[in-house]
Amino acid sequence: MDIHLWVNGERQTWSVGPRERLLDVLRREGLYSVKHGCETGECGACSVLLDGRPVVTCTQLAAQADGHRLETVESLSRPGQPLHLIQQAFVDTGAIQCGYCTPAMVMAALSLLRRNPNPTEAEARETLSGVLCRCTGYVKPVLAVLRAAAALRGQTLPPVDFGQGHSPPAGLFEGRPAEPDDVPRSGSGAGSSALLAKVIPDTLIRAAGRKTVGQAEKKKDALKLVKGTPSFTADMEHRGLLHGKLLTSPHAHARLKRLDTRRAEALPGVHAVISHLNVPRVHYASGGQSYPNPKPWDQVSFDHTVRYVGDRVAAVAAETLEIAEQALRLIEVEYEVLPAVFDPEAALQVGAPIVHAEADAIGIPDAQRNLVAHIGALLGDMAEGFAAADHIFEREYRVHQVQQAPIEPHVVMTWWDNDERLNVLTSTQVPFHVRRMLAPLVGLPAKRIRVIKPRIGGGFGVKQEMLIEDIAAHLTLATGRPVLLEFTRAEEFRSSRSRHPQVIRYKAGVKNDGTLTALDMRVVANTGAYGTHGLTVQNCTGLRGLSTYNCLTRRFDCDVAYTNLPVPGAYRGYGAPQAHFALESLMDEIAEALNLDNLEFRRKNWVKVGDPLPVGGQLGESASESNIPTVLSSGLEQCVEQGMAAIGWSRKFDPAWRTVPGRPHRKRGLGVAICMHGTAIPGLDMGAASLKLNDDGSFNLLVGATDLGTGSDTVLSQIAAEVLGVALDDINIYSSDTDLTPFDTGAYASSTTYISGTAVKKAAEQVRDQIFAVAAEIFKLPSPAGLRLGGRQVWTADGQAVSLERVGLHATHTHNQHQIMASASYVSPECPPPFAAQFAEVEVDTETGVVEVKQVVMAVDCGVAVNPATASGQVEGGMIQALGYGLCEEMAYDEHGRLLTTRFGDYRIFAADEMPEVQVILVETEEPSGPFGAKAVAEIPLDGAAAALANAVKDATGVRIRQIPLTPERVWRALRAAEAHPAAAGESA
Repeated sequence: MDIHLWVNGERQTWSVGPRERLLDVLRREGLYSVKHGCETGECGACSVLLDGRPVVTCTQLAAQADGHRLETVESLSRPGQPLHLIQQAFVDTGAIQCGYCTPAMVMAALSLLRRNPNPTEAEARETLSGVLCRCTGYVKPVLAVLRAAAALRGQTLPPVDFGQGHSPPAGLFEGRPAEPDDVPRSGSGAGSSALLAKVIPDTLIRAAGRKTVGQAEKKKDALKLVKGTPSFTADMEHRGLLHGKLLTSPHAHARLKRLDTRRAEALPGVHAVISHLNVPRVHYASGGQSYPNPKPWDQVSFDHTVRYVGDRVAAVAAETLEIAEQALRLIEVEYEVLPAVFDPEAALQVGAPIVHAEADAIGIPDAQRNLVAHIGALLGDMAEGFAAADHIFEREYRVHQVQQAPIEPHVVMTWWDNDERLNVLTSTQVPFHVRRMLAPLVGLPAKRIRVIKPRIGGGFGVKQEMLIEDIAAHLTLATGRPVLLEFTRAEEFRSSRSRHPQVIRYKAGVKNDGTLTALDMRVVANTGAYGTHGLTVQNCTGLRGLSTYNCLTRRFDCDVAYTNLPVPGAYRGYGAPQAHFALESLMDEIAEALNLDNLEFRRKNWVKVGDPLPVGGQLGESASESNIPTVLSSGLEQCVEQGMAAIGWSRKFDPAWRTVPGRPHRKRGLGVAICMHGTAIPGLDMGAASLKLNDDGSFNLLVGATDLGTGSDTVLSQIAAEVLGVALDDINIYSSDTDLTPFDTGAYASSTTYISGTAVKKAAEQVRDQIFAVAAEIFKLPSPAGLRLGGRQVWTADGQAVSLERVGLHATHTHNQHQIMASASYVSPECPPPFAAQFAEVEVDTETGVVEVKQVVMAVDCGVAVNPATASGQVEGGMIQALGYGLCEEMAYDEHGRLLTTRFGDYRIFAADEMPEVQVILVETEEPSGPFGAKAVAEIPLDGAAAALANAVKDATGVRIRQIPLTPERVWRALRAAEAHPAAAGESA
């Protein structure tokens, strides 16, 4: 059928199917700013304006648009034209991280500002609430809407203040209606104007006079993302593209007695059906980790046994997605259902169902006990440590399974190029690992595989995995055609990866004065059906759970168990959020029991500059007792001081503040957690960079590092620009192509700025030296000594200058012709810890158990923030993921192991209008081992929120809850139990 409509101001006639979604038609017609994030209209990434109002297109038939006017972000700025003021505001405020949801946010803002040119912050939040964002925490997008409103009203806008000391744009919100409570929220409301983060500067660092490093430069990829230019995997077009689809198991544990694919293969439009019947059985571990991948190698592309609901059974490639889905329904499978086990402690018992009974898996320590790994570490004599204590505390904490929920699901496209090499375009954090791991599975040498990472719509660890690339590759090998394989939202929840659930038991010895003498940490972890990341995540749990505080004796004992649940893997924080929830809850419990101030107790024991981190010599992928990490920089003391002031910590001791006036059933509380993370894996993570001078004085920078939306392309470019004395625009960066860019282990372990940034700095310094040598020739100097770079020129000590353009032309055309270029690599022996203090304010409704988070403050020592805008954005977004972990997100199952939370309507992540007030404080220190003093920032925001919330709930109600999430039902039950047994209120689970 034909439909007639106006699209971006132009009359269109489109032929559509009667059941074709508007989303699919828009993308088919080249409007790739409209993104797929779900199939239920709940994420909003597919939003457009229909007759001026935002609508989701994934639940609307194309036929329903007949006779209407549609607008997408492509209408706002044609190629070569200036950005629309709303787009410019998103760029200026740093509101773009991965950029996958940005076009939908921009269009929602456009709709609002047409109706209301002077919105309140609450109205801006309500407008953006229809578009879920997993990256930003909504702080900067809300500001972008309000800033755009001011610009559209004709106000002159000063620079956005990213906490670097610019004058705040005081007139930005003049004339707008007051907020309901007239309280600034998230740094973007009345009073705080556009102050997005607070930077506590180090005067010596600022005295260095850096021009680019430390500046809130605009992101290198902002233009393409805010304009909706095709940039993501599914945006790419290939002639003859087939659509892949995966058939998964409906049972938690079963053997495939019969698999008949003949009817599916006979369906017109189907080009291949693959399964264990026709795909080679090659064992591997899917975690994107360094060579050789940690064992066990317990996966094959397709197996005759399925081990969780959502496990692979077969895959098809067909001319259309509809045909592929129909083909799946024609595959006949007869299952022999096997006993299943879902609890990790039960799985380790004798007689439990065996998850991996196959004989050919590689490196499972004890398959009969479902034991994936046993991990241990011991410092000192535990008996002596407990004997030295005046008090002994034993507590159990439980943490649950949550999903990373990137708005862009897993997606990959594979094809043969003209040289008959397999090309893999994939939304991955680890392109080089994917190539290495994929080669043996498809029977090709790595030299015949090229992996390319485009922009990624969120990763958060879930894409540190070679998850579906092998399926698409096998389909391309079987058909000779390009194949696109993209998960639905339900598949993303069921069949990708998640965070490991754990049972954590602490035993602590403490002296009367609060000195820790012993910490014994025992963990049972659930790695689901496969062992990917099972060993290494739990290694990090032990490392984080036993390193924040000095202690005479320490022990870590951990069993990692198989179960028949969907598979946990890497998730931002990588074992630390689990550990910190238990550790920081325990610290509060000890302080309360000993009648000590909870922050003074922590201060007495936390590690300080010069202290060794001896657990790091025993736990970790490259742990060695001959190389004990040492703390070289710490701003933790300032983090605590700044956080206390920002949250209003003194209110905690004011009885009048603790109850909401007129609502005695609502109780207020404040909580705190101290966090310490790591920066890269010492001796293992490696990054490389290549840099060349062009003959116009600009530079091409090639890195293998993977930008997930974190801004690493921008940060690495800033490091190069700082060394070379040029503006950011003079650095053209190319990243993440296994054919063209240097090797990098990938985006994980908070390593990119530190590892890849150091490689970039080293390469830039080599290029700088080559520039000086050529400039010395031009100046006819005997040596380059005394030369310096600045303003795209080389300067002599007496003030003479020559442009970089002239240097480039001289080197390539005039004398001793050569290309000025260099490459460098870096592996660090250090793993410098960032530190943070996380504060939370809550109100608890004691009648319903609802916990309302009113305010969160995180003060972070990440060394020097190379880009305060991207650094603060990482903290803002990370804190909101962490709040979800502590408060409302949970993968829930029925008694058969079937996941119940397979859509955003059931799996609740924060929307813009549900956000508490958010404040980020960056405390500068100079890490001597990092590039320009930088260390990690991306993961530590996940670490402390759950504990801070639990501690705040205890402060408000007097009831200790040792299991997350703090759902209304769990809190309500704990409150009722405390009423029934008042003496045990502090012991509630």
